[in-house]
Amino acid sequence: MRSPHSVALQNLPVVLVYKAVTKAYRPCIYILTSSGPPQLAVCTSHCIHLFEQTTVSSSRLCQFFTSSLLILPLLSYCLLPSHQSGVQVHLGSRALYAACGQHLITAVADLLFGLKTTSWELGKLRCVIELDSPSVTAEQVAAIEQSVNQKIRDRLPVSVRELSLDDPEVEQVRGRGLPDDHAGPIRVVTIEGVDSNMCCGTHVNNLSDLQVIKILGTEKGKKNKSNLIFLAGNRVLKWMERSHGSEKALTSLLKCGAEDHVEAVKKLQNATKLLQKNNLNLLRDLAVHTAHTLRSSPAWGGVVTLHRKEGDSEFMNIIANEIGSEETLLFLTVGDEKGAGLFLLAGPTEAVETLGPRVAEVLEGKGAGKKGRFQGKATKMSRRAEVQALLQDYVSTQSAEE
Repeated sequence: MRSPHSVALQNLPVVLVYKAVTKAYRPCIYILTSSGPPQLAVCTSHCIHLFEQTTVSSSRLCQFFTSSLLILPLLSYCLLPSHQSGVQVHLGSRALYAACGQHLITAVADLLFGLKTTSWELGKLRCVIELDSPSVTAEQVAAIEQSVNQKIRDRLPVSVRELSLDDPEVEQVRGRGLPDDHAGPIRVVTIEGVDSNMCCGTHVNNLSDLQVIKILGTEKGKKNKSNLIFLAGNRVLKWMERSHGSEKALTSLLKCGAEDHVEAVKKLQNATKLLQKNNLNLLRDLAVHTAHTLRSSPAWGGVVTLHRKEGDSEFMNIIANEIGSEETLLFLTVGDEKGAGLFLLAGPTEAVETLGPRVAEVLEGKGAGKKGRFQGKATKMSRRAEVQALLQDYVSTQSAEE
């Protein structure tokens, strides 16, 4: 059971556990240990939780068992005897590596630099320890990482014991305090020669089971604190595998070795910025030319429309600025001809205020405007012809009234 990988348990007595909350039975097994009474093991999708055996029938397990391996607090079960079976217990993916790694880093950071842990998060991919300091130097991070890995190589044992509430040693144990109404023993996890801490979590039996701890760095935290990010155990290997896969993909895409990836990406970024700048200048020149072409067109007057697939709001506003007419309704659009895009309506202030919201409604979009312009986003550019007809009707009506 102490292997960090898996253990085959054959011909073990099995019981069915009935959980009242979910109204479902769950298979469990009895495990014989080298010391102490048999333990009840509750199988879940992630792990096996161990309890001290009490009564086989109609038992109510309201206190967690302080095993050095696994615990599950405050669950009520009714146990029914069943049959013999075998089970494969997988422990390699459990969070016990992260939990024990957090204890070790917390203790070492405090011992070396007085960096106090205020909270932590044991995530699926990486773990975070919040330290009560506005910053942590690279030298401090390197020293902490070197120290914790040396203690792993030293194969320091990890033990679990119970202390009574009135035991004087409780005052020497690190912890976040106990509730005022706490009753019963206190569970203490000790890393030999390093730290003793109140904890009800899962831990390895020896630091060597952690294999390695890698501190990825620090980030600025909340309220003038720092977040230290780390990996422990198999997660380090998985991180390396994922990083190596990304490195191979970049090598193929960038056509250079891993040592040149950063420089190659910088060159691509600079080239992209230059192309974007040149494209913007060309688009501006095109907008000015388009405005002059529209202005000198025989069809100028009344309602003038223009659609261009390539373009943006600046492109349309340049055209409107260059034309500068308050006598003609100018309807400009850019984007997908049948999908989403941008639109601009320019012209007499009163007409734009009246027609702008109606144009947005026809194009199934949203917009806003002022001083003779109304612009926005549209989802139905395929209805541009309907907008043009709307504008033409408005101009015709106005002309007839005059």
